Formats: sequence, structure tokens, C-alpha cells
Amino acid sequence: MSNPFYNRDVISVKDFSRDELLGLFKTTDLICELPTEDRLRLCRGRILASLFYEPSTRTRLSFEAAMMWTGGTVIGFADPQVSSAVKGEKLADTIRVVEGYADLIVLRHPLEGAARFAASVSTKPVINGGSGSEEHPTQAMLDLYTIYREAGGIDGLNIGVLGDLKYGRTVYSLLYGLANFRVVVYLISPPMLKIRPEALYELHGRIRVEELERVEDCIEALDVLYVTRIQKERFPDPREYEQVRGSYRITLNTLKKAKGRLLLMHPLPRVDEISPEVDSSPHAVYFKQAHYGKIVRAALLAMILNEDLPS
Repeated sequence: MSNPFYNRDVISVKDFSRDELLGLFKTTDLICELPTEDRLRLCRGRILASLFYEPSTRTRLSFEAAMMWTGGTVIGFADPQVSSAVKGEKLADTIRVVEGYADLIVLRHPLEGAARFAASVSTKPVINGGSGSEEHPTQAMLDLYTIYREAGGIDGLNIGVLGDLKYGRTVYSLLYGLANFRVVVYLISPPMLKIRPEALYELHGRIRVEELERVEDCIEALDVLYVTRIQKERFPDPREYEQVRGSYRITLNTLKKAKGRLLLMHPLPRVDEISPEVDSSPHAVYFKQAHYGKIVRAALLAMILNEDLPS
């Protein structure tokens, strides 16, 4: 099969077409069906460098699990305090050193543009594991795959995105990914956390977008409700955060008027925006969504590292 991901950087989901995303999803399904020995050959002898300058549980561990699940190994750090960054080493120098140790680099960094800069420096493929409040492309890929897998497709759906639409990087990547499909998106947030204007400009004419302040005003129409936490760590002024803290909470009562097949998603971690009582609801797919993160990232790693894949 043709493989447009081979030896490719993954910096923004905007760099990938509808057909490429659907190809990734089909490869994900295929890898899940491979015999164990065939799957372990996909990345055997390859090394992933995992460089995380910000805290992470799901992204870091799912990348590491994905690499090992396909037969590869992992090096790197989960805390910049144990790296040469504390000695003043610049990101460019770190990348130039690490590319000599690994076949592929996953980078999470607090500064916007860090992943694209790293890709410009590195001779090895770089995957953006999250850069500031900018983008998180592989989260969007697994989010789209979750919808694709659980809803049986993406076209024709009404999708609500609720929460911190200003600072949540997963929101931007998801919206840019959804722009490849025929969907209606409801953006639901307090006024202070509305989506940034430049994103609306980019989405204009590609998907229909409606902005609301209350999820109750659209819950009956939704096929997917994607909830995000308020990004406390990205607020420039703590007082601003205090004004919006606890602005919304999804409970079983919130879902009473929802469609029976509504998918309730969350990139995690959650704080208090989804009540634990919802976890046992048939709507809740956020833990399954986290599991899909491993298999989608496994497919992505295999496609980047292998020009030819089994068909």
C-alpha cells in the first residue's frame, strides 16, 4: 500500500489530508489484526527518543507503549530537570545530539513553535507531542479515530466541543482535523474561553460552526460531545482562571436529553468537568479513547519508520 507518512514529520494535523487520515485509521485497524510476531517486526531494531519538557501521562506512556508493542525501544526523559536543559543546553543542541541516538523523536515543549523548530533542525522525523497552547496533532488523530471507530464514520455528525476553547491545544488540532469531514461543530464555552479568532478564520468555509455558552442548548442534536478541562497552567493571570473555574460540569442529568448513541469524549486528564457517575454511562468513551491512543500511535510510528507496510 502507498505510504505518505514514511519518514515524515508530524507537526500539525493541518498538514494531513482526509485521505491520509483515513489511511492511518485503516492501518490502525490492520495492525490490530496482525499476528503478534508480525506486529513486533514493524519497529524491531528502531529507537524512539521521548523528550518531554512538560508533564504527561497518556501521551508519553502511549507513545512508549506503542513503540514497544511494535517491537521497538525507547530512550528519553519525562522531566527536563534530569536533562541538560538545567545546565542551559538549547533545544537545538539537544535535538542534534539525540538524533544521533534514535530513529524518531517525540517532543513535548511549553513553547509554541518548538516542535516545528525541532523538525527544522533534525535530520530524523519529529512528532509534536504538544507545543504550548498551539497544537497536539496525534491527540487529534486518536480523537478522530475514536469517532470513526465508535460512530462508524465521521461525515454527517453533529459534534459539540465544550470547555476551554481558548487555551486547549487539543481543541485546535481536533477542529483542524474535523475540517476534512462533513460535520457541524458546536463550540460551547464561557465568553472568556471562546475560541481564538484566527482559528475561526481558518475554519471559515470548511465546516459549519456555531458558538454557544450552554451545552443544554444543543445537547439533543449532538452525536459527539468532546469535553475539555480548563487549562489552569496556561492562564497568564491566576485571577482570570478563578473567574471561570468550575464553569461547567457534565452529569447524568445533563445527558438525559442526549441521543442514545451520543459519544462523550475527553482527552484527559479531567478535573471536575465530568462527574464520576458518568463513567458507567454507555455514552462515556473517554477511557476507550485513551486506549485508542496507543494503537493509533503504533500505526503512526510504523508508517513513519517503514516505507512498505503489510496490506
